[in-house]
Amino acid sequence: MGIHSGSNHRLAVDKIEIAGLRSLEQLGFEILEGQEVTEHARKIKDANECNAMRCAVAACEAAMYEMQSAVQPGMTEVEAWAELQKGNFIRGGEWIETRILSSGPRTNPWFQECGPRTIRNGDILAFDTDLIGPYGYCADLSRTWKIGNQPPTDYEKCIYREAYEHISHNMALLEPGMSFETLMKSGQKLPEKYRHQRYGVMYHGVGLCDEYPSLRYPEDWDSSGYRGELEPGMCLCVEVYFGEVGGHCGIKLEDQIIITDTGFENLTTYPFEQEFLT
Repeated sequence: MGIHSGSNHRLAVDKIEIAGLRSLEQLGFEILEGQEVTEHARKIKDANECNAMRCAVAACEAAMYEMQSAVQPGMTEVEAWAELQKGNFIRGGEWIETRILSSGPRTNPWFQECGPRTIRNGDILAFDTDLIGPYGYCADLSRTWKIGNQPPTDYEKCIYREAYEHISHNMALLEPGMSFETLMKSGQKLPEKYRHQRYGVMYHGVGLCDEYPSLRYPEDWDSSGYRGELEPGMCLCVEVYFGEVGGHCGIKLEDQIIITDTGFENLTTYPFEQEFLT
């Protein structure tokens, strides 16, 4: 502190234990909230960080393929989730932030963690990876699958198509120099039937975990919008959850991208389910 700030004893700290906080205070430092400082410092990824993120996403997708191949009727949600964790860990992944995987009627509403429910033939299964992969970088992808040998119902197809069109529209908007205000206001408005149980954001930053910025829906600009713009090297997730109040299932989709000098690179190669889109 003496070298870098002279007599200035103000120190912004992102995360700290109480013992460390008290020790710094006893040394005469004025401790301030450091999360905003570090979030902005981390918002642009260099080439090495982008490569680390590509590795994390590749490991995540390999684990997703293994989970999709392994999951079958009669398996519990936790057993399915364990396949994803196993695939991440054996490829050098570090940890998984949540356990958000659900099946059948538990896919609506969203944010239910996996449990002992037995997955049945014909169930929808939806999940959000939220994992920290190789080199400490986050892979935050979401997909929804049909389990067993029954085709998707017309209702399931309808929701899936709407969710797919939603993130496809919002992803196509991304380009460097676009303001957060323009991006939020240009995003696809949610159909009224999905608004009550909507996901919290259209886009969020990603790096070592979920990061700045957090950009919500067009109608939220006046209440939660803030200034900023997309810059090359920023990494974002584009996501959606569609599920009606009282509906028997819901659809969750999410891709992870890097803003480039000319547009964006989609790091996600995992296919969407064509049986839902045809």
